[in-house]
Amino acid sequence: MVVRRAWPQGLNLCPIHLTGEAPESVVLPSEVPQVAGRSMLVRRLKPILVEAVVRGYLAGSGWKEYQDSQSVCGVPLPAGLKNASKLPEPIYTPAAKAAAGEHDENITFERTVELIGRDLATRIRDISLAIYKAAAAIALKKGIIIADTKFEFGLDADGTLTLMDEVLTPDSSRYWPAESYVEGSNPPSYDKQFLRDWLEQVRINGKPWDKTPPAPHLPRDVIENTAAKYQEALQRLTA
Repeated sequence: MVVRRAWPQGLNLCPIHLTGEAPESVVLPSEVPQVAGRSMLVRRLKPILVEAVVRGYLAGSGWKEYQDSQSVCGVPLPAGLKNASKLPEPIYTPAAKAAAGEHDENITFERTVELIGRDLATRIRDISLAIYKAAAAIALKKGIIIADTKFEFGLDADGTLTLMDEVLTPDSSRYWPAESYVEGSNPPSYDKQFLRDWLEQVRINGKPWDKTPPAPHLPRDVIENTAAKYQEALQRLTA
């Protein structure tokens, strides 16, 4: 579910990194089979080392944090929310990009201001919320809830803020089938939660995996079931 074109009319909220040119046009003839149908040509950008996370529902690490502080990344939330509760309004909960192999760190909006300046931090927040709201409305018409998602941005040579990397994919979003949604429990998901759940229960030498390399070997059925969930999400969203 990669964005291969500009936003539909009325949703051009931010420049994107795709050039619109065919990847086959910039490789040798012998390399065309390697890129045809599976590649994109993008502009070179300077990444902004802040992940723009937007949450419309309380889930995952947000739910864990809420139970401790009734807030997520410094954003206070109403009392009485449950696991998978829909939030009164989507919230912006950024994360600082970690070094390769490390986990990103949830931070407050004010921390992003310290890292990249108030103007840039504010524009990223506002654009991210606008994209999420537009995408969530479109997905809901297809029977899918986008519980949360993350965006990444960069600056081009002229300093223009540009949306980059994957956008609204099952790898970067939490997708729930609307017909199975029940507040208070984790709905079945179309994203990589299936894989996460398997990793949580797997045992290595009789002990839970401690999230350090080497990772457990993935059984064929786990790979196939994860891929099937991604395919079903794609089919429902593009039907």
